[in-house]
Amino acid sequence: MIKFKLEGEFIPLIALLKATALVQSGGEAQTVVEDGLVKYNGVVDYRKRLKVRIGDKIDFMGKIIEVI
Repeated sequence: MIKFKLEGEFIPLIALLKATALVQSGGEAQTVVEDGLVKYNGVVDYRKRLKVRIGDKIDFMGKIIEVI
């Protein structure tokens, strides 16, 4: 599990995927979200600009990001 310390109120989903180095670019992040490869709190979510907040969990290809 990857623990990501949030600075501020939220982080957009595609920015979180880049910040945790699970994808190499913003374009790749958008593609994996559009393809339904990302789960937000256990549910597939297709929103690229989804606001991820403290307490949320993101699952991408078996890697879990916990936002703290």
